[in-house]
Amino acid sequence: MTEQKAYIKNLEIYYKIMGERGTLPAGRQALLILHGWGSKSDNWVEAGELISKKGFKVIVPDLPGFGKSNKPPVPWTLDDYCSFVEDLAARLGLKKFYLLGHSFGGAVAVKYALKNPEKVDKMFLAGAACIRRKTFKKKALFVFSKVFKIFGFIPLLKKAFYRFFVKSDYPLTKGLMRKTYLNVIKENLSKDIESVRVQTVIIWGQEDNVVPLKYAKEINSKIKGSQLIVIQGAGHDLERRFPKALAEKISI
Repeated sequence: MTEQKAYIKNLEIYYKIMGERGTLPAGRQALLILHGWGSKSDNWVEAGELISKKGFKVIVPDLPGFGKSNKPPVPWTLDDYCSFVEDLAARLGLKKFYLLGHSFGGAVAVKYALKNPEKVDKMFLAGAACIRRKTFKKKALFVFSKVFKIFGFIPLLKKAFYRFFVKSDYPLTKGLMRKTYLNVIKENLSKDIESVRVQTVIIWGQEDNVVPLKYAKEINSKIKGSQLIVIQGAGHDLERRFPKALAEKISI
């Protein structure tokens, strides 16, 4: 495993590469992994190493605002992250590759595949946060985020509200990334995914309580020809808690 650095959109971006050395089959394929919100490439090392043994050159960037990479200068949207992936792929010389998106990264992957279907050999969506419907809890998130900002509340009360009531990453974000987070969760791709035309494998934890299994089934029903694989007993953090099971589901 090696870590490298590149400048994309005037941002210093770090990324890890696995599968460059060893006894891998000739003609290995590139697999670009897009991590979830609040995550980083470090969390994908074990899963990435396992996947690389199956004939892939695995590339995992710290997306802008996460890990060692710079934060965007202004609040970003899903489209901005999609544009970043386009620039990163061009910078790395990836003309056609496999794409894996986890959670928030899954939404970015869908955006990329919709815009650049000719560049994606196969897409893997793991616990992908593509469907974001307006629920009472999400409405409460937007309302109380403004209330907390205006009036101020005891920090422990705010954390308890977000963690146990809304189950949101909002309190883990700061500054421009907090606005970016609100931009991201506003976008519902439930209609867009019907237009996906790349081979898609949907991988989900049976016990995922962040992005429930019902959304995997909906994505499966909307992406023509897609395959749904459920990992029994697994939750949302597949790459950290079930890296071996996840790697087993990735194939050329």
